[in-house]
Amino acid sequence: MVTWDAESFDRFEREGWAGRGAAYREGFARLSARFVTPLLDAAGVGPGTRLLDVGCGPGPVAAAALGRGAEVTAVDASPEMATLAAAAVPGLDVRVALLDALPFADGEFTAVTGNFVINHLGDPAAGLAEAHRVLAPGGRAALTCWNQEAMRALALFGEALAESGVPRPAEAPETAPFLAGYDAAERPAAFLRLLDAAGFADTDVETVRLLHRVDPGRWWDDVTAGTPMTGTVMSRLDAASRAAVRRIYDRKVAAHAVGDGFVALPAVALLGRAIRAE
Repeated sequence: MVTWDAESFDRFEREGWAGRGAAYREGFARLSARFVTPLLDAAGVGPGTRLLDVGCGPGPVAAAALGRGAEVTAVDASPEMATLAAAAVPGLDVRVALLDALPFADGEFTAVTGNFVINHLGDPAAGLAEAHRVLAPGGRAALTCWNQEAMRALALFGEALAESGVPRPAEAPETAPFLAGYDAAERPAAFLRLLDAAGFADTDVETVRLLHRVDPGRWWDDVTAGTPMTGTVMSRLDAASRAAVRRIYDRKVAAHAVGDGFVALPAVALLGRAIRAE
């Protein structure tokens, strides 16, 4: 039985992303990228901003920030993701690094962004402390995370597994440490408390909602091939068990049908913003 402390969770994440970068870029990243504009707005990114984008993935935040005239440095814990970002954004300063151990000086940046990365950390508080450390006084941080219980686009998979009666493989944790133990209504306040505890000022957390219009079969592939947690779970199931989960997923996702073979899945994120005090 795996004990999911911070170290083991971080190790799972690094191993779980291996080989999934291209699938993520072509699938799930299309949903994550829809939150880039509000993220950059919250961080006040514009001409001359010295931006650090943490957990850059295949580079959508960095590309958009460069388009705004910012000076951008990007990091990701996955070498595969860093390679994809460098290929997608020629000339980008991109490095392999962990959010909770950033290789930068105190106060080096005037903005820090992280699009759905804080929920992939074994020790979210340490990650927030590092984001605070590398910000210059008056600099802004903005981070998104999924509000899991309200996030139907992802919840469908866990519900389908539970309803199938198929045992959950022990190789994957049931949930990430970030905001674990809080329900959907409690999570914004819990996120706010973490930002405050990291030393940030003028903290705020808002809920951002949208509908993700997608072919339901494509979405199954996007999540099972391009995400570490659900992907690991599904890859550990035998063919019969996987088919049983898929049948329930197909039934549940059909409730969101909008015609022409597509579904519109509710996607709910929390956007935290904060400033490093002068």
